[in-house]
Amino acid sequence: MKVYYSEAHRGHDAPFEILEGGVSVPVFECPERMERILAALATTSWAEVTPPRDFGLAPIRAVHAADYLDYLQTAYADWQAEGGQLGIETHSPVLYPATFPPRRGRGKPRSVVGRAGYYTMDLSAPIVAGTYPAAAASAGCALSAAEDVARGDRVAFALCRPPGHHAGCDYAGGYCYLNNAAIAARYLTRRGKVAVVDVDYHAGNGTQDIFYEAGDVLTISIHADPARQYPYFMGYADETGEGPGAGLHRNFPLPPGTGDAAYLRALDEALALMRTFGPESVVVSAGMDIYAGDPLGDFAVTAEGIRAIGRGLAALRRPTVVVMEGGYNN
Repeated sequence: MKVYYSEAHRGHDAPFEILEGGVSVPVFECPERMERILAALATTSWAEVTPPRDFGLAPIRAVHAADYLDYLQTAYADWQAEGGQLGIETHSPVLYPATFPPRRGRGKPRSVVGRAGYYTMDLSAPIVAGTYPAAAASAGCALSAAEDVARGDRVAFALCRPPGHHAGCDYAGGYCYLNNAAIAARYLTRRGKVAVVDVDYHAGNGTQDIFYEAGDVLTISIHADPARQYPYFMGYADETGEGPGAGLHRNFPLPPGTGDAAYLRALDEALALMRTFGPESVVVSAGMDIYAGDPLGDFAVTAEGIRAIGRGLAALRRPTVVVMEGGYNN
């Protein structure tokens, strides 16, 4: 199986992140995640690790707003030009927003620190010099896998870093800048309907937002209840789509301690919805932070439970793109 991976991710290496309550800690979403995954893949006989192809900006622009992409491409350089890195001696420079608009009005700030708040939903999407190249290469991994599936491969794996499922059309958040799964799904709609299923611990709010009014993409997210866990403001069971997308989004919020049996019951419901929808292709947002003991989750899904998730998705017998999302257990 092709595994698309880019070394460009190493350039996205923020020195710290800010957790709830203002605690500054080393970033969980770090380059070492890829080292651990690559080491595991090296022990298999089926993983063919290869660099992504270049698709240009058009498939990314099909999902993300032009002004947001301009921001991502220029933010770090603009911040340096505004003197943003002056006086920093304890760590490498990193752009964080200082202000978040409670609701977006018609005004758009010129200052890059203001724009960081305008285009970011939280404090877990810092920007360093290599963030945009890493995000673009990550999207390229997803597009390469999607193209393989469109050409007839049964499955392809996009080893994406940074991840993508929290990024909306015009905002970053939750370690995410470009929504890799949504970019792959939109690319695949050229050949028919697509179903996106998100098995990450956290709700795939960005993917939900992007396709909420789309009539050709079914989106499903199985995740921790947002009433108690990030992203807090999306991912509820009563959010089911609007307009042409009415009824084409489903959330399955689950309680703390969810183990294999409860998780697989939710997956069975999701699989039934997918069979009814009848997609030509499937995109899986594969977050492994559902695994028992993950430092950013509190589910109790075992390795056998994760294998069962894979078997259930494979039983759909649809060409499938698997996109790496979260997972932080060493």
